[in-house]
Amino acid sequence: MRSRILFLSQSLPFPPHSGVTNRTLHILQELQRTFDVTLVAFSRRNHQPDDASRVRAVEALRQRLSDVLEPVRIDSEWSLSAKARVHASSVLTGKPYIFFDYGSPDFGRRIERALESNPPDLVHMDSMDLYRWLPQLSGIPVACTHHSVESDLLRLRADRIRGRAARRYIRHQAQLVENVERALCGRLDLNVMTSDDDAERLSSLAPGARTGVIPNGANVDYFTPTNTRSVVPGRVVFLGPTYMFPNRDAVHFFLDAIWPLVRNQRSDATLHLIGKNAAGEKDLFEKQIGVSCQGYVPDIRPHFAEASCSVVPLRVGGGTRLKILDAWSMGKAIVSTSIGCEGLENVDGENILIRDDPTEFAEAVVDVLRNEELRNRLGRNGRKTAEQIYAWPVVGRKLNALYQDLVAAPATRRASAFDSIAR
Repeated sequence: MRSRILFLSQSLPFPPHSGVTNRTLHILQELQRTFDVTLVAFSRRNHQPDDASRVRAVEALRQRLSDVLEPVRIDSEWSLSAKARVHASSVLTGKPYIFFDYGSPDFGRRIERALESNPPDLVHMDSMDLYRWLPQLSGIPVACTHHSVESDLLRLRADRIRGRAARRYIRHQAQLVENVERALCGRLDLNVMTSDDDAERLSSLAPGARTGVIPNGANVDYFTPTNTRSVVPGRVVFLGPTYMFPNRDAVHFFLDAIWPLVRNQRSDATLHLIGKNAAGEKDLFEKQIGVSCQGYVPDIRPHFAEASCSVVPLRVGGGTRLKILDAWSMGKAIVSTSIGCEGLENVDGENILIRDDPTEFAEAVVDVLRNEELRNRLGRNGRKTAEQIYAWPVVGRKLNALYQDLVAAPATRRASAFDSIAR
């Protein structure tokens, strides 16, 4: 008989149009190969903006998993007053805002129903965002995925915020989240990290915490190299929705500090931004010469096929970037900052070019646009890296083995230890 996993997610991962939903969907599918998986998830406004899209998402996931319960909306994404209540509650109680943002009683009832109807052998919590529900999971081994070390990510974000009050508040939230990470991660049965760097960071916060590194993966059968005749000379692409702060900050950094230098040397260079833009951003970005916002596209492959160079100018981030794995899978040359490619098996000059200085970043982009041999070599080596290390079946086998060991292991750390902390 197959063991069962209860998978708790802060986002309903369909369609997989963001880094988190992409990883979550593929992890679910890989787990389903070995386990029976029950999914309890929140529905995000950016992912499912209406009832019809939520229905389609649930139907698609039910074709892939053993059971999918009805998702729960996050009220603060639909109501300014609800959002204000979340942050007011955080200020008054000293708990991080995530405790209240993901605190819908309906979500708790979904968990209760799943525990009663199909008792799990293991709980996968897909983010520390959901830590308030740990007391309901008494006696069951719990593994938590950290897509990044969230307190570090919040501090990096605060460093890029201009308003003094907003910067102070985000740093305050970072400290509250860090308090939770310090208190709880050492008591989890397993902390699933996406990179060795993040595993080291978490271990420094919570000494003794058990960690396992499961990197983000690549769909190497879906993303494949295309004929070089598809490439548009001078075409540069950036992949990622700019309603997410790290991507928005990266685009502003690239357009302000790097793109004019590229255009000075390659007046025919064009930049395509692929991914949903927040209101008003399209007009702002397209004021720059040669820049075109493609918005959301159902299939990014034709856009990547035209690219001579993929850029990842991130200054804020954690975990590992799926945008790099997708580009590697398609055999595309990449220029990235150190943060942009952090945690990946990258070798500067072999499968990627890593530059943090804006002038050097621009020069690397121009080199890729001009030098076909460099472009092709980076692309070939990137594809090999994706196939050998990051293909989802490779990643999935490692995770399934970790979880099988966890289910078989004698009980040591159990969620009952969280009663006094998470409430």
